[in-house]
Amino acid sequence: MSQLPEQPAGMSLPTSADVARLAGVSRATVSYVLNNNATVRISEPTRRRVRDAAAGLGYVPHAAARSLRAGHTRTVLLPAAQAPAGPLYQRFLTRIESDLRRLDYTVVQYGSLGLDPDEAARAWAELRPVAVVTPGGMALTPYGIGVLTRSGAKAVITLGPQPVAGAHALVMDQREVGGCAVRHLLSRGRHGIGVVMPQEPGLALFAEPRLAGAVRAAEDFGVKARIQPLPLRYDEESAAELAARWRTLGLDAVFTYDDEYAMLLMRALQDAGVDVPAETAMIGADDLMLGRLLRPRLSSVTMELASAQSPAEMIDRLVQSPGGAPERHYLLRAAAVARESS
Repeated sequence: MSQLPEQPAGMSLPTSADVARLAGVSRATVSYVLNNNATVRISEPTRRRVRDAAAGLGYVPHAAARSLRAGHTRTVLLPAAQAPAGPLYQRFLTRIESDLRRLDYTVVQYGSLGLDPDEAARAWAELRPVAVVTPGGMALTPYGIGVLTRSGAKAVITLGPQPVAGAHALVMDQREVGGCAVRHLLSRGRHGIGVVMPQEPGLALFAEPRLAGAVRAAEDFGVKARIQPLPLRYDEESAAELAARWRTLGLDAVFTYDDEYAMLLMRALQDAGVDVPAETAMIGADDLMLGRLLRPRLSSVTMELASAQSPAEMIDRLVQSPGGAPERHYLLRAAAVARESS
């Protein structure tokens, strides 16, 4: 069993007083600088001297003590998603963590696997976060929102396809992804369109809104079009079974949920002698690099975050001014990227 190295006898942890002596400033100045207090005017050379002294001594502020003095933490909790996270969600997490750190928040990711929504809310509340941003797979309840609010959370925010009553929402409306894909296929003259519905746990949260968006796009297009859901497991056997009966389905196009399912189904169709795109046009989503390496190159729906205010700035504003009515911010912008497969 590995052990932490023992510290030499008599070695003490550096304090803010040590930093103050080394930097030639008061302890109050050290606190203002290291806690990023913008209400006190301190010159940049002094700030740099304090930071250099703290770095040289290996001193960091005590988060718990700072929280006790302030009456709340600066922790924003990001519970881990229980459903598989796509590239857009990963980009969102990277961006929001970086932006929140620049705003002097501590970002903590928390695993909640195996907990029901109310148990999860109680576990999160134990950390006394100032804000919580929950993924779409965690179904917050009014009870859970109340627990978090009473524990000191000034903002409870959901991230996912649908808003939750009583909480602020960053909505990534997956209906636009399915609608964008189907509008592209309809514009290419395709009218019998299959929509892959992954059978893996957790993906229905995204797949069902994408199907709804596909159906709505077909209804709005003004031509006779048929949308057919296609259940598919992410394995070669399931893909081969679907490809074997493809010509009996009367479809001339398919939206494959995402690029990974597109790769799986494209190979199965080609092995079954179904020509892509001559017999069946295909479009995925996420615009992965691997899709561009397929032959034919894969058309895809690319997704971007679209918001006038960055999510981190919005969270900071809600923390600074709590108590308002729940806000809804729609973040998703989708666009079709046409390549050879469609």
